[in-house]
Amino acid sequence: MDFIDLKTQQKRIKETLDANIQKVLAHGNYIMGPEVRELEAKLGTYVGAKHAISCASGTDALLMALMAYGVGPGDAIFTTPFTFIATAEVISLLGATPVFVDIDPVTFNIDPAKLDLAIQAVKANDPSLHPLPKSAANIPFVTPSPLTGEGWGEGEGLRPRGIIPVDLFGLPADYDAINAVAKEHGLFVIEDAAQSFGAEYKGKKACALAEIACTSFFPAKPLGCYGDGGMCFTDNDELAAALDSIRVHGKGSHKYDNARIGINGRLDTLQAAILLAKFDIFPEEVQLRQKVANRYTALLDGASVRPPHIPPDDLSAWAQYSVLAKDEAHRVALLKRLNEAKIPSAIYYPKPLHLQTAFAFLGYAPGAFPVSEDAANRIFSLPMHPYLTGQDQIKIMEAIEG
Repeated sequence: MDFIDLKTQQKRIKETLDANIQKVLAHGNYIMGPEVRELEAKLGTYVGAKHAISCASGTDALLMALMAYGVGPGDAIFTTPFTFIATAEVISLLGATPVFVDIDPVTFNIDPAKLDLAIQAVKANDPSLHPLPKSAANIPFVTPSPLTGEGWGEGEGLRPRGIIPVDLFGLPADYDAINAVAKEHGLFVIEDAAQSFGAEYKGKKACALAEIACTSFFPAKPLGCYGDGGMCFTDNDELAAALDSIRVHGKGSHKYDNARIGINGRLDTLQAAILLAKFDIFPEEVQLRQKVANRYTALLDGASVRPPHIPPDDLSAWAQYSVLAKDEAHRVALLKRLNEAKIPSAIYYPKPLHLQTAFAFLGYAPGAFPVSEDAANRIFSLPMHPYLTGQDQIKIMEAIEG
């Protein structure tokens, strides 16, 4: 049994996949070739965004989005500690400071009420309102360079600048509430849709829920390539122009006219060609994921683990199907049973970001974000892909319940 079955998918699209790859090999335009523009047009139309700007990875997409807003030292960017490190990593790479906000215990996405408190706490330099990083205090701070570990940015306190909600496991965050908080405080919002391409929130597609949205085409994602890839989406013409420039070394009017500092963030043409073949069947795969998830939820009714909750107006892309054990010991026992039955499983994420060594300089202590810490101790993910059979799911259920 596969945790994610890419082999069955590849068999379905092999003829188109081979033809697309051969076409790229024939024209030889391996960087920013015509398939890249075709992919951008198709995916932009799919999510309902005016501009789609492809790039080399989901991490680059987030980095480019922050760069387009001119984020730097002294800026506070609010995000969740219960996610992959890339979300907060890009904040620190620019010398800005991640300010973590705990999650909703049901959806695992950032809690809008706590988000508002965190912003108020930074503005007032008052950690009694909400846990804050050391650099948020009203004293000179130094943000360590991620490259050298030496001081990079210095200043007095932090300036609230933006929010990066994460659509965890494929479920969009509560953007109506988040965007309202952002508007009240004058902050931008970047949708981290690395796991949610294909999802929906109140009738709108993921990747169209904030001024900039970023997704990933890492192979395990709902729409994944055979390497790394990513994309930014926006309706804002100025931001789109900035993103287009940033991904090619900050290019201006031509290759050797550099208007700004940028990165080498282009999507390979071969990966675009692969994604075009995969996108042909992607809408069907989204529906197949719903069927697999619904079978899981029915099978787990009354079980010893808590299945995921999807709000009635939302549609998850089901990047993962993650359940909660009663406690850490229960999870250990269940994972042992699954392993003995030769059923793959995974833990996303065993240690919240505020407790990671890389973010020790922020000074957060255990207990700062109890919901995230509790989820990290109890959560685990079951096999999830469009081609998972009902028979295999029954086998998984039997292993879980003994």
